[in-house]
Amino acid sequence: MPFEMRIAMNIVAAALLTSAGPTLAEVFSIQPPIACDLGTDCFIQQYVDHDLGPGARDFTCGPLSYDGHKGTDFGLPSFATMHAGVDVLAAAPGTVVAMRDGMPDTGSDGTPPEQLQNKDCGNGVVIRHAGGYQTQYCHMKQGSVIAKKGQRVLAGDVLGEVGFSGRTQFPHVHISVRRHGNVVDPFAPDSLDTCGDAQTGLWADPLQYTPGGFLSAGFADAVPEYTAIKDGSAARATLSKNAPALVVWAFAFGGRDGDLIHLSITGPDGPFSSSTATIKGNKAQFFRAAGKKIRRGIRSGTYQGKIVIERDGKEIDSITTSVAVE
Repeated sequence: MPFEMRIAMNIVAAALLTSAGPTLAEVFSIQPPIACDLGTDCFIQQYVDHDLGPGARDFTCGPLSYDGHKGTDFGLPSFATMHAGVDVLAAAPGTVVAMRDGMPDTGSDGTPPEQLQNKDCGNGVVIRHAGGYQTQYCHMKQGSVIAKKGQRVLAGDVLGEVGFSGRTQFPHVHISVRRHGNVVDPFAPDSLDTCGDAQTGLWADPLQYTPGGFLSAGFADAVPEYTAIKDGSAARATLSKNAPALVVWAFAFGGRDGDLIHLSITGPDGPFSSSTATIKGNKAQFFRAAGKKIRRGIRSGTYQGKIVIERDGKEIDSITTSVAVE
C-alpha cells in the first residue's frame, strides 16, 4: 500500500476515534440491584419523576412515579418474601463511600418521625463509580448490610438484603443513580424534563417497562384483610366444601383511573363466578376480591381463578391461581 494512502487512512481513523463520543472509561452501565426474577418474584413499581413541576410522571409519561421521586423501586410481592431474604446487589463496580444499618423495618407509618429525620433512605449503601457516577441503595433490611466503607465491589456483589426501613410503604430496594451529584434516570438518562421518547438507557441488558400488573393472587373463604395480603399470608392452599364462601383475590400495582379488573372462578362443573370492578383514581398498590357465598356446600375438586387488568380495551396483565376444595 502506498505510503501516502497509509497516512490518509491513519488520519481518517484518528478522526473517527476522536469523534466517536465517550471513551470506554466514560461508558457506564448497570445491572438490576436485586437478586430475583424480574416480573415473577419482584417488580419495578416506581420510576424517576420526569415532571419538574408539582405533578409526577415516569419516563414514558405514565403515572408510575410520585412528585420528586429520584430513583427506581424494585418491589417484592409480600413481607413474607422479604423475611425469607432477597439480596441487594451492587449495580456496577466501584467503591463503597457510605453505609447505614440499624434502622428498624417498620416503614413510614411505624417509625417515629424523629428517627426518619434526614434518614428517608433507611438502611443503605452508596457506591462511587468511574466517570463521576454514584449509585445509592435504600430501605435495606436491618442487620443485613454487609458492605463496608472503603470496600471495592464488583457488579453483582451482595450488599445486604431488601427491607422495609426508612420512609417507605412497601418492601423494596430503591436505587438512585447520580452523576456529579445530579439525578440520572437509568431508563432515560438524557433528560429529566421530557418523557415519552425511547432511549437506550444505562441498563447493560434493557429492562422492559410494565405499566402496572399483578404481584400475587390466591383463594380464601372470605375477603381477606389487606394486611394479610401484604404479609403474604392470605392465600389458602385448600378450602372446605362447606366453607362460608369461595373468594378469589389479586394484589396489584400501577392501577389507573378507569381500569377494569375482571375476576372469574371456574370449578369442576364449569364457570362458578365472574365479576368486574372499576378502579377509581390512580393506585400505587391495590387489591380486589370477588366470589360467592356457600350455603349448602360445593363440589370437591380444583377451582381455578383468573384475574385480568383491562385498560382502554386492552389487557395489561393477567394472573391465575388455584385451590383444592375438599
